Amino acid sequence: MTTIQDIFNHLHTHAEISWEEFETTNYIKGLLESEGVQVQTFTDIPGLVAEIGSGKPIVAVRADMDALWQRVDGEFKANHSCGHDAHMTIALGTLLSLKNKDFDGTVRFLFQPAEEKGDGALTFVEKGLVDDVDYLYGMHLRPAEELASGEFSPVIKHGAARFVHGAIQGDDAHGARPHLNANAINVATDLNNLIRNMRVNPMIPHSIKMTQFEAGGKNVNIIPGSATFSVDIRAQTNEAMDELYQQLQDATKSVANFHGVDIKLALGANVAASVTNDEAIELMSEGIKVAVGETALSEPIVTTGGDDFHFYTIKRPHLKATMLGIGCDLKPGLHHPDMTFDYNAIPKAVEVMTQTVLKTLNP
Repeated sequence: MTTIQDIFNHLHTHAEISWEEFETTNYIKGLLESEGVQVQTFTDIPGLVAEIGSGKPIVAVRADMDALWQRVDGEFKANHSCGHDAHMTIALGTLLSLKNKDFDGTVRFLFQPAEEKGDGALTFVEKGLVDDVDYLYGMHLRPAEELASGEFSPVIKHGAARFVHGAIQGDDAHGARPHLNANAINVATDLNNLIRNMRVNPMIPHSIKMTQFEAGGKNVNIIPGSATFSVDIRAQTNEAMDELYQQLQDATKSVANFHGVDIKLALGANVAASVTNDEAIELMSEGIKVAVGETALSEPIVTTGGDDFHFYTIKRPHLKATMLGIGCDLKPGLHHPDMTFDYNAIPKAVEVMTQTVLKTLNP
């Protein structure tokens, strides 16, 4: 018999990056079909949907599937340093826990690809997978400095995040003739200096910084005219995000005009700040208290980190949604290649999610 520990171990050791989670999809599909659970997959993307129960209301539980691509022990590889392996395990554990329980309504489990790219949730929305859903629950492991081990928060108030990719387009010049071109390194430096001084209301947590830059080739006697760069923007509100993004666009135009070059910006991932629902938060709070006790119920978590989960509620405002914050002694931090957490948080989170769904369906 496959245990929750077996499931986690498999998912952890078979990590796949965004939009490549096909083997993960097949593993979950096979596991659920062996349990007699109805499963829907897609011909064009990885990911799957599973359902138990029937009728209304419909409660959905979402788990993200993708891993990060990062250097681990000197080797680049897919790595679950964001806890998505745990999220899938918790969703599967919740499904197996609910499968033999009595409840009124339907529980739909969304195993969603490409959270790290920021467009997986939007793709699931476009497929109509939450159009008839009444309540939506997500989850995320939290770093030790945010939430103590064994504690659970009924809501994670994420901020907005945007990843912007830029290209400076100009001509190369001989190293002895710097007057013949605009050095792309100088162009990027001037832009970065402006970025470092961008501000919005200081009462709103925010940051904007250049996180990638590449210019030049193997020859050091060539002044590069072209370069590429990326900018990471974070803000606690969608309004502050719009302000920062406009400042970046204005600064880019100004620097391009000054140096006489072309700078193109392309928006990559675009993750919205959370839109919370008091009823869903209260139901999650009740689930926490029933599952692990009132002392384990923590205050709401406010973080500048982002999650594409919130596109579900932005695109489908009828959804009553919240994300469970899971305290698990996660160190040294999310996205660190050597991230570890206390596995014992998984079965507790399964019970919390199970009780929350039951509270929602059988008030």
